[in-house]
Amino acid sequence: MSNPQPADERWPDLPYPAWRDTCTTLHLYSQVVGKIKLALTPWLNHSWHSALYVTARGLTTSPMYHDGRALEITFDFIDHQLDITMSDGERRRIALQPRAVADFYEIVPAALAELGCEVHIRPQPSEIPDAVPLDQDRTHSSYDAAFAQRFWRVLLQVDRVFKQFRTSFIGKTSPVHFFWGSFDLAVTRFSGRPAPRHPGGIPGLSDEVVREAYSHEVSSAGFWPGGGATDYAAFYSYAYPEPPGFRQAAVRPAAASFSEQLGEFLLPYDEVRRAADPDATLLAFLESTYEAAADAAGWDRAALECSPGRPGVPRPVD
Repeated sequence: MSNPQPADERWPDLPYPAWRDTCTTLHLYSQVVGKIKLALTPWLNHSWHSALYVTARGLTTSPMYHDGRALEITFDFIDHQLDITMSDGERRRIALQPRAVADFYEIVPAALAELGCEVHIRPQPSEIPDAVPLDQDRTHSSYDAAFAQRFWRVLLQVDRVFKQFRTSFIGKTSPVHFFWGSFDLAVTRFSGRPAPRHPGGIPGLSDEVVREAYSHEVSSAGFWPGGGATDYAAFYSYAYPEPPGFRQAAVRPAAASFSEQLGEFLLPYDEVRRAADPDATLLAFLESTYEAAADAAGWDRAALECSPGRPGVPRPVD
């Protein structure tokens, strides 16, 4: 097990190669929990009903409902437990430890069944090309507690800055939420205009879901810990549909660049954590990439934007 970073380091080191196996396993664990939420909650535009949320201890489903009772499932990265809590006081805790994904897939629904909550989910992972079904996956079983906690500590800081960024937009904006399919924390702004029909084709995700998710023009930003086309943790920002000139735009900071392979701007996480002012560096990336998308697509920025929010101060209205 790796040694954790000092508690006072806000933006800890998160080298993806060092915790790749744990990251992959945790991604698949989150899909089990996410699919349970998907099964228990009514559809909300852009699949927002299925997302997880950052908490002071980890990641949570937020309250879900079954036969009149509320239940919540939380990844607790302090005590390293999966905490299943019912509104009638019943509770189950499952240790987060090295465990095959197939076993996790069996144990979590079984714990819910003991609590009187029968849930059936599809074992095929979402948004992962050529993935082994969850109920058959005995390859992925790593859990490095120190790195899992470090990942959550990064999410805490990203969640905080993303929420600050969210306050300067009065158009439709998503919550800051964690998508278990792509394993990233994201926030999305909308122009208010419909978008052209998305072509679909995302692995492990039906075209119907993709087209509903991208039904309207967006500028979306997020953070992922690494994997796929990037062997490092990074912030990203993209526009759908991508307007002409977007990828050529000058964005901040200088370390940010457009990935032709991914079709979005990337800023390595290390550039933020090593900056003299990480918050300002990340906000510069979020603001400049949004401005690039909004300007290139001709959004009505004057009607959609406002001053950043301040605690206890209502937004002035002319």
